[in-house]
Amino acid sequence: MSDAERKQVKAEMEIDPKLSWQEKLAVEEQEKLSPRLVYEIIRRDGVEELSRPLNALIFSGITAGLVMSFSFVFKAVIGSYLPVDAVWKDLVTNIGYTIGFIIAILGHMQLFTENTITTVIPLFKPFSFAKLKAVGRLWSIVITANVVGTFLSSLFFLTTALFTPEVDHALNEIAHHVASFSAWENFLKGTMSGLLIAALVWMLPSVNNKILLIFLLTYLIGLGDFTHVVVGSVEVAYLVWQGQVSLSEFCFQFLLPTTLGNILGGTGVFTLLIYGQVNEELEE
Repeated sequence: MSDAERKQVKAEMEIDPKLSWQEKLAVEEQEKLSPRLVYEIIRRDGVEELSRPLNALIFSGITAGLVMSFSFVFKAVIGSYLPVDAVWKDLVTNIGYTIGFIIAILGHMQLFTENTITTVIPLFKPFSFAKLKAVGRLWSIVITANVVGTFLSSLFFLTTALFTPEVDHALNEIAHHVASFSAWENFLKGTMSGLLIAALVWMLPSVNNKILLIFLLTYLIGLGDFTHVVVGSVEVAYLVWQGQVSLSEFCFQFLLPTTLGNILGGTGVFTLLIYGQVNEELEE
């Protein structure tokens, strides 16, 4: 489509000037956010995140790591009430998997996988090495803070008589399942998880029921058995503290490949596709 044709289409999309202001307002309220507007909303959020002070990033990141442990805990709590061999068990237990995401995302906490799209979008217009350095700084701080939070929460679960023996058993089962994945499996599963989280971030500005959207997409991450670097860190750290998984295995079998997969799905695939979708509009 030529520039002239695009301008003609835009002109035809303008609200009829004969409508009253009340009618125009009603029409505008029903309009969907265009990809360009969603892009701008996320870009501004990204710029704000990149400018946040160090202490704010650290404490928010640690808090997010602590809060994400609820996904591990409530999946186990629900599972402890269900028959062990029920074929439908995962359909129910993964309801609990969504809890940490709902709290962390709606609480505006620093979650690494959200930042694989939010802080990358400002990088493109215009690109600079200073902004690339800022993205690398934020990513390294947030992922470190998230992991610290997950290690603290998993230690708390192990050193307190917080749960019943049935829940403790379910926690161990979940942790062993996640720890059984190879590095390559974690990378592939992490890519799918990163893609879904990036889709979630992109869709959030356009929906009214944010809780339902977060619930649906994170439920699918759990149901698909995809690996998320923060939730998975709680689960694998639970075994590290017990001496059943070494720090080397945690880092090189789980943390590194899952992180790379989350980045590929969130940044390498989804963000670049979205940028390609709105690139021509941004140049107008």
